[in-house]
Amino acid sequence: MRDGTVHRYLFSAVAAAVLTLNHAAFAAVADFYRGKTLSLVISTTTGTSYDLMGRTLARHLPKYIPGNPGIIVQNMPGAGGLTAANYLYRVAPKDGTVFAGLQGTLPFDPLLGIKEAKFDATKFNWLGSASAEVCLQIVRAEAHVDGIDDLKSRDVVVGASGNASQPAYFARLLNQVLDTRFKIVLGYPGQNDVFLAMERGEVDGHTCVYYSALVATRPAWLKDHKVKVLLQSGPEKEPEVGDVPFALDLVRNPEDKLLMNAAFAPLALGRPYAMPPDVPADRVDAMRKAMAAVMKDGTFAHEIKALNLQIHGPRTGAQVQSLVASTNALSPRVMSRLQKLVQP
Repeated sequence: MRDGTVHRYLFSAVAAAVLTLNHAAFAAVADFYRGKTLSLVISTTTGTSYDLMGRTLARHLPKYIPGNPGIIVQNMPGAGGLTAANYLYRVAPKDGTVFAGLQGTLPFDPLLGIKEAKFDATKFNWLGSASAEVCLQIVRAEAHVDGIDDLKSRDVVVGASGNASQPAYFARLLNQVLDTRFKIVLGYPGQNDVFLAMERGEVDGHTCVYYSALVATRPAWLKDHKVKVLLQSGPEKEPEVGDVPFALDLVRNPEDKLLMNAAFAPLALGRPYAMPPDVPADRVDAMRKAMAAVMKDGTFAHEIKALNLQIHGPRTGAQVQSLVASTNALSPRVMSRLQKLVQP
């Protein structure tokens, strides 16, 4: 009995100590954030699905952050998200007042030898992600392309921002593995600019439009058959596009399948948010908890749905951190092929 009493006492004492430490940590973070305004850097132009998601998040996240700071949104497009990622890593204050919404491809960029990627993705403090994504390969309705056979038999002009951007990278991947004939036109600042180019007839299509982005920014395109969806690519199929061929199902060569799985891994990261390296751990922990809480917020979910966006399989900060770390485990052979695709 005496041993049981001692054990209960020790358990109670430890629990009380943990609660005291947690309360102290919360109070310290609240004291830091109270009265401050945080900056949320969005790595795309305004009006994109990334931008809409980020601005909605900025309205709801403060109530879950200790101290309830304000949040302002700053768009920093360029180089497929590299401009924002480099800023976050090299320039942004490391005190917890800046975080960013980044593309899921970015953790791969340093590993693939992209010289413009001046960061180590494993050192970012990843906060979480709202969803996994599926890329759609689309062309405007007027394009004389109706399926995979046409993609293999004629040139299809597609738009992209930079040579290392996801649409350009996917175009080269599909050309190599599936023998498609995408021709890439570079220099468009962002996805909306490519969409406008499609509407003007300057390009035929786009090789990596997230389904969630398409229904958010051009909801009439699918409903009114203004575009044709020729392929879908990613970690899993998007049921809303019906029987559109799934790229992985078209691959027979085992090594090509490994290549495509590795290339599609960033889509599993979806739309991740991160803080710079070296932010105090208690502030990172508080932001991760706030991010997880807002993903369960009914009002936030309602607004996201009203924008035709999705919260699909959200990931915690720890899960994203683990996914990013796993990118370093790719086999040298697959990594070499990926590098050649990124740097043709």
